[in-house]
Amino acid sequence: MKNYAIILAGGVGKRMGSDIPKQFIEVEGKPIIVYSIENFQRNPQIDKIVVVCVKDWIDYTRELVEKYSLNKVEWIIEGGATGHDSIRNGVFFLKDKAEPDDHIIVHDAVRPVLPQKALDEVIRVSHEKGNASSSIACHPPIVYTEDNESGITDVDREHVMLTASPQAFRYSLAYDCYQKAEEEDYHTSTFTSSLLIHCGERVYFAKGTTCNIKVTTKEDLALFSALLKVPEELMYS
Repeated sequence: MKNYAIILAGGVGKRMGSDIPKQFIEVEGKPIIVYSIENFQRNPQIDKIVVVCVKDWIDYTRELVEKYSLNKVEWIIEGGATGHDSIRNGVFFLKDKAEPDDHIIVHDAVRPVLPQKALDEVIRVSHEKGNASSSIACHPPIVYTEDNESGITDVDREHVMLTASPQAFRYSLAYDCYQKAEEEDYHTSTFTSSLLIHCGERVYFAKGTTCNIKVTTKEDLALFSALLKVPEELMYS
C-alpha cells in the first residue's frame, strides 16, 4: 500500500493583495510552497507527490523542485477552476498510478506549518477508517447567522470540530466520490471531506494542531514567520 500526497497550489490568492500567487511568496528566503512540500518530502510514509498548480507557474514550480531537491515530487499538473476541481484533477490523474487500497493525502500549499506527528496521525486514521481529516476541537463561541450581520442562534461547541488539511482517503473512496460529483455536475465542495459528506459518507477526525495555519492575508505571513522559530515538538503533543 502506497501513500500519495496531492499538494494544492492552484489558487491565485486574491485576498493577499500580492502580484504573485501567495503560495510562491518568499518567507525567510524560501517560497511558502517549498515549506509545505518539504513536510511531505521528509515523511518516510509518503511515497510520491503530485503538485496541482496554477498553469502559468508550472515551470517555476519545476525549478523549485530541482533547486530544493524535492525528489518525491513525481508530477506537476494543472489546477482547476475551483478548489474542488483542482483536487479532482489530482485524484483523476492518479487513476492509472494508484491502487484502490492506496491512500492519498490532500494538503494546501499555503498550510506550511505541519508537524510530522500531525501528518502521521492523519495517515494512521485513514489507514484504519478509510479517511481522516486533521481536526481540532472548537473553543471560541459560535453564533449562527442568516445575514452575516447578526445572529440569534448559538451553536453547541461540544458538537463542532474544526477541520483542515491534510486530509487523507483510501484512493478508491476518493475516486468514486469525485466521479459521482462529475456525474452530478457538482463542483462546489470546499474540500474532499465536504464531498464525502455530500455523498453520504462518514468523515473521521485525526488530531490536528492550531499551528497548522492557512496563509491567506499579509498578517498570516508574519505569524508564519514567527512559527518557523517554534520547535516542532511544541506544536503537537
